[in-house]
Amino acid sequence: MTVENVRTICLALPEVTEDVKWGNDLCFCIAGKMFAAMDLNPPHSLGFKCTPDEFAELVERPGIVPAPYMARNMWGLEERLGEALDRRELERLLKTAYELVVARLPKSRQPGAKGARTRAAAPGRPRKTPPVTPR
Repeated sequence: MTVENVRTICLALPEVTEDVKWGNDLCFCIAGKMFAAMDLNPPHSLGFKCTPDEFAELVERPGIVPAPYMARNMWGLEERLGEALDRRELERLLKTAYELVVARLPKSRQPGAKGARTRAAAPGRPRKTPPVTPR
């Protein structure tokens, strides 16, 4: 499993954006909400949102730990990319992470919703200037 494999899996999901945050973490988001993050420095670690049941199961496995700072939100962390999860299982987990975040979005911001716009892709609104009152 490589960084490019993870990018391919995540970017194949509808309306996903990627962004480097905190200097070296490649984050995958939907409508501005993160569902997975990967350390770009070797050994690449990968954090992702999980269901409570998956989280409890995954953190019992060697090579997967509760994600620092995000464990309370049910995020797991594969410490070394490709060592604990095979590609098929990782694809399923990343799709689930994406679906969990999409489910919490307002209907109007969910992919495929009429008029849905992601924060990253939406153009900025023009700023309204207050009317000038003569003195």
